[in-house]
Amino acid sequence: MTVYDEATAISGDIAELRHAIHREPEIGLDLPKTQAKVLAALEGLPLEISLGKELSSVTAVLRGGKPGPVVLLRADMDALPVTETTGLPFASEIDGAMHACGHDLHTSMLIGAARVLSARQPDLAGSVIFMFQPGEEGLGGAKLMIEEGVLDAAGERPKAAYALHVFSHLTEGGVFAVRPGPALAAADILYVTVRGRGGHASAPQHSADPIPAACEMVTALQTFVTRRFDVFDPVVITVGSFHAGTVNNVIPDEAKFEATLRSFSHESQRRLHHETVRLVESIGQAHGLTVEAEYLDCYPVTVNDAAEAEFARSTAADLFGADRAITPAQPLTGAEDFSYVLEQVPGAFVNLGACPSGTDPLTAPSNHSAGAAFDDAVIADGITLYAELALRRLAEGA
Repeated sequence: MTVYDEATAISGDIAELRHAIHREPEIGLDLPKTQAKVLAALEGLPLEISLGKELSSVTAVLRGGKPGPVVLLRADMDALPVTETTGLPFASEIDGAMHACGHDLHTSMLIGAARVLSARQPDLAGSVIFMFQPGEEGLGGAKLMIEEGVLDAAGERPKAAYALHVFSHLTEGGVFAVRPGPALAAADILYVTVRGRGGHASAPQHSADPIPAACEMVTALQTFVTRRFDVFDPVVITVGSFHAGTVNNVIPDEAKFEATLRSFSHESQRRLHHETVRLVESIGQAHGLTVEAEYLDCYPVTVNDAAEAEFARSTAADLFGADRAITPAQPLTGAEDFSYVLEQVPGAFVNLGACPSGTDPLTAPSNHSAGAAFDDAVIADGITLYAELALRRLAEGA
């Protein structure tokens, strides 16, 4: 019986598990109900299980019957603060929370892979770490799990690490996509408060108006990108929040805005940190205003090891056909905290199209949308690739 046959045989049970997780989404680092579901689904398997201290993570180690290296497989478990509008029979029962990014599928498929690989435990030449991670959505759960020892859970560092991520749009269902090098952007946040001196809007000369200066900063940040960074090492700055004032005839004391900053190299990310802060502070000084600028370093760029990316792509092509294993020409501008794992272990972040059958991927609701829907039909595919990546990597030895 092939891995795919076994994955197909259990896909119904795994879909039911996915639906149960989807109905009760949890946000952040503390996911007690999700953790309990994962532990129940892993019960009875020959795994060494440990739980997180600062977050409700689950680390499970499968030790093969033969000596060999270690491979890590990761799934994230947290949901988003989104109110679901899909109308699915297993839609979220929790107001303001939804698995809008498909993490319920990742978790379920990794449990399926744990079952398939556990059945092969006597012949397995090495160990597999199953990394079930909370807090991917902006809280750096992967970094916390690394600090708590997930990479050393099997006694030695993994020789390779892999993560799957489903998409409700962009790609046809069942198509795997992986590229070498930068796969996802680094993502940081810039918080700016411009402080002036309020007064009557009819006499601005008697005040220190923070709004024009803040507007100038927003425009300057856009020009700054085009004139200070290489077009072939792209940077994106988007100001997504701007707040100032209360009524039309009052100059406020302050203006605030927030920006997200995306980059694809460590050098660009480092420069953004220093130079954006200097830029807004200099503009504020030119206007005689005080500026408080806080730059929050979030996720680093997700960089796929070239050899591991090709190994993942060729494995998917061998299993499902070349037309279902593609190399995207461009990275995605989203961000991922699997980047922290890939900074220490060579590996690959693999995308899997899960757009429902009959839906156009180009117009389907995207990940993070309240209407995002993911097709259970890809469950067997995801289980199979997770398991086969581990089996084939371990078979190659140290």
